[in-house]
Amino acid sequence: MSTAPLHEIHEAIAASIAAHPATARIGKLLAIDRESAGQLLGAMREIAFPGFHLMDTEGGGGRDARTGSEPGAVEAFVAERVPALRIALAQCIAAARRAVEAVPSNQPEQDDAVDGICREVLAQIPAIRAALAADVEAAYRGDPAARSIAEVILCYPGITALTAHRFAHELWIREVPILPRMLAEIAHSATGIDIHPGAQIGRGVFIDHGTGVVIGETCTIGEGCRIYQGVTLGAKKFERDADGSLRKGTKRHPTLGARVTVYAGATILGGDTVIGDGSVVAGGVFVMQSVPPGHLVANQKAQVRVLPHGEDPA
Repeated sequence: MSTAPLHEIHEAIAASIAAHPATARIGKLLAIDRESAGQLLGAMREIAFPGFHLMDTEGGGGRDARTGSEPGAVEAFVAERVPALRIALAQCIAAARRAVEAVPSNQPEQDDAVDGICREVLAQIPAIRAALAADVEAAYRGDPAARSIAEVILCYPGITALTAHRFAHELWIREVPILPRMLAEIAHSATGIDIHPGAQIGRGVFIDHGTGVVIGETCTIGEGCRIYQGVTLGAKKFERDADGSLRKGTKRHPTLGARVTVYAGATILGGDTVIGDGSVVAGGVFVMQSVPPGHLVANQKAQVRVLPHGEDPA
């Protein structure tokens, strides 16, 4: 138990902050925080699935009565929610940029750049919704346990993860710092599915159960793929520059063609590894080479013995 005077403890803490300035933002403009990113993700989920995920716009936690099917309800929803989403998106993008760029927030060119990104991302919402609708349909048709589309939207972690990813990817390709990773990590914490926002994922993808799924930055996943829990789509090795630092921006993670199924616990590694269209990777398989279209990759069948309880298995 420490017996140091409190003023010495304070001085030591202050010295530690001064010694590691990159890990503190005291005296600087507020940067992006997890709560704001989480609220933004909530607004994105709401626009992706209107009426399923409602934001609290009045501060009282009530549900909005205007989400019914009366004439003009859709137009009223869009007219209210899209401007609110744009404001939240602009605030988060600007805060994320402040976290890594030493620029004042009141420069007109910075405002113009943020506004341009917001407009581009909002313009992609119809395509994002179409992709998510295909994901939901794939989950509903691909899982005999699914009883309704509503159940898939509200309960399936793969849909939650893909919703976050499809918005985060639009921010990632527009080089918005930090925010795409924050959206991905919020979804990761909620679902156990870790999708880097740089990954390219086609429509109609079904991530079943999902716990422990890892999809790396440079992965490409084709349309109609099905991925089960515990799957890793990772890097085979990390290339280094002449100074020994890790090389960034190279293709490190595998490519899945269209309609590929990867069963639980499989590991597929390498940027030059391509799993051809329609192929199946069995559970527990370790793959570091390409597979032609229409093939099955499986381990040799294990020998299973059933012995009376207590008998020596040797």
